[in-house]
Amino acid sequence: MVVCVDYEPDRYKVRDLSLAKIGLRNIEWAEHHMPVLMKLREKYKEEAPLSGLKVSGAVHVTKETAVLIRALKDLGAEVAWAGCNPLSTKDDVAAHLAKEGIRIFAWEKNFDEYYWCLDEIIKTKPDLTMDDGADLVLRIHKDHRTLLLYVIGGTEETTCGVNRLRNMARDGELKYPIIAVNDAETKWEFDNVYGTG
Repeated sequence: MVVCVDYEPDRYKVRDLSLAKIGLRNIEWAEHHMPVLMKLREKYKEEAPLSGLKVSGAVHVTKETAVLIRALKDLGAEVAWAGCNPLSTKDDVAAHLAKEGIRIFAWEKNFDEYYWCLDEIIKTKPDLTMDDGADLVLRIHKDHRTLLLYVIGGTEETTCGVNRLRNMARDGELKYPIIAVNDAETKWEFDNVYGTG
């Protein structure tokens, strides 16, 4: 089966830009239900503490993640994003982020081009990575080793990803620091219990 995917070289690849209006509605709903991140975004927007930093993320492309992506952009970061799972991308959300100018390479069921999407966001030469499963970090370490001189840090969301990265660190292979988001008490108490459990 051939699927039409909207594509603009070097900028984005998403399923269908006409879904952007639905995506905006869903993102705005999430913003209403994520007051802490919204307050932080508003508080630090003028200061723009992330100015000059490039953030590449491989996290589920959902309305909630879109709130984070928009916050990163508002705080000054240049953002590039890919989905971390070929099944989890919300095509409407990806379409709206592309319309907003986010460099995004994500669409549902992108099995054959999953690693191509990661390589597209790696091309931005990130200063920071945000990962869910450690595929992005592992891809940089394996296939883009020259970038290891420039990446200053990252985050990892999952137990599986944290375990993979801890094994790398133990073996002296992890070349930049990673914050294990999964170890945060709020992650355990809320996401792992109510989101996953």
